[in-house]
Amino acid sequence: MAEITAAMVKQLRDETQLPMMECKKALNESGGDMEAAKQTLRESGKKFMGKRQDRATEEGRIGVYASIGDGVGAIIELQCESAPVAANDEFIQLADDLAKQLATGPGATTPEALWAQQSPSKSGVMLEQQRDEIQNKIREVFRLARLERFDAPCGGFVHMAKIGVLLEVEGGNDALAKDVSLHVAAMNPQATTKADLNQDAVDRERALLSEAARKEGKPEKIIEKMIEGRMRNYYAEHVLEEQPFVKEEKKTVGAVAKEGGMKLVRFVRWQLGETGTGQESSTEKVVSAN
Repeated sequence: MAEITAAMVKQLRDETQLPMMECKKALNESGGDMEAAKQTLRESGKKFMGKRQDRATEEGRIGVYASIGDGVGAIIELQCESAPVAANDEFIQLADDLAKQLATGPGATTPEALWAQQSPSKSGVMLEQQRDEIQNKIREVFRLARLERFDAPCGGFVHMAKIGVLLEVEGGNDALAKDVSLHVAAMNPQATTKADLNQDAVDRERALLSEAARKEGKPEKIIEKMIEGRMRNYYAEHVLEEQPFVKEEKKTVGAVAKEGGMKLVRFVRWQLGETGTGQESSTEKVVSAN
């Protein structure tokens, strides 16, 4: 058996960022074979992390990859246990790689299918291997909570890692699509166009406004005109195309998009840790692009 020197242990420690004693033990078990020792550490790390899968993952980040030229877009939510890990460079790279591979690869509908694909930033390394290497060093659970891909030209925006938007468009350019995505992140519209709104909700709003107008003693013949005026405020609050654009409030988002030759098709807006459709309201304000 080859002698296990302090230099060998230090080399393995530097390459894996794992405790010295674990590195020494792995080298002893592998007879001094560095690659075999790394594999031993990977396997022991996976076993260790397997026992921790019930731990809460309340931190993390949203990853987005979007391109009009490539005609694709994807959004993912990668969770971890603590805020410092969510800001770790390797964790950030993993989230970015997941989003890029989901968008530009063959696609995936489950986390398992995406983890089984190759990392776009590490030649010959699968995303699952990339994840395991980082988890083995950090010893926190990572969870790919959500993923979605649009097979169409897209814009995207992520605010402070916790709010992400993927916007499908026709025409326009990447800069404009990103600006509109920023607007979605900031203003949290519920629908892209008036036609996309839930009709039952629209009808309820009309009924409430009509009832309020009657209680005010307004004549029936002018109530309908009043309702149409007040519904404009409702649409401006809930509909992306009707909202005043955050970067130029004298124009609506729809007008800005039209001027840029862009049609807004649909969007998803996710907030880290939320449940449901990803359209819940947020009190966090987005004031500038990342």
